[in-house]
Amino acid sequence: MTLQNRYENLNERIRLACERSNRHAEDIQVIAVTKYVSVETAQKAVDLGIKHLGENRLDGFFKKYESIGNNVTWHFIGTLQSRKVKEVIHYVDYIHSLDRPSLAKEINKRADQIVPCFVQVNTGGEESKHGLDPDELESFIEKMKLYPNIKVIGLMTMAPLTEDETVIRNCFRSLREMRDHIQSQQFSHAPCTYLSMGMSQDFEIAIEEGATHIRVGSSLVGNEKKN
Repeated sequence: MTLQNRYENLNERIRLACERSNRHAEDIQVIAVTKYVSVETAQKAVDLGIKHLGENRLDGFFKKYESIGNNVTWHFIGTLQSRKVKEVIHYVDYIHSLDRPSLAKEINKRADQIVPCFVQVNTGGEESKHGLDPDELESFIEKMKLYPNIKVIGLMTMAPLTEDETVIRNCFRSLREMRDHIQSQQFSHAPCTYLSMGMSQDFEIAIEEGATHIRVGSSLVGNEKKN
């Protein structure tokens, strides 16, 4: 299947998921995760009209940034070490993995403008995953008012790799409920409008549960590394 075929197929699946949940496809932001593809393939995606790219490793990000530059919106979606913030902060448009005070402090220190961030929550309770415990979320977001260069625009999560749709759905639903609660607090520094959730294997469930940003790799750009 060509990239264009995958793109058309993805858009149709998004349309159907929105139809099932009484939502509008234009409210879903697709982020093409280019971790496992070449610079050339990432460029082909951009040429097709995909304007949001996501990377979770700095070396892969910089290789693609050097070629594609700021012609697209860049999302850093992986774990970000505090000591690496200074290398990437002036190049990315969104950070999806804010999950600890030390990282917030470094982002605030290194940024020269407000950085839109998603706070990562470990809704599945998996030890292998990063993210805040749900019980820590509200106090963490309250603390973010200490960092004027950070705006918490939403929450992010990753569901467990399982075929149990109920488990996946519950993870996404709980994130939406957390988002709604934080939103109701009307924090000026944390409007918390968006939900970054859903990947190639589960984005349709995520959309049905309220995702606004989906992070799609193999279903869209493919996988050229298979590792």
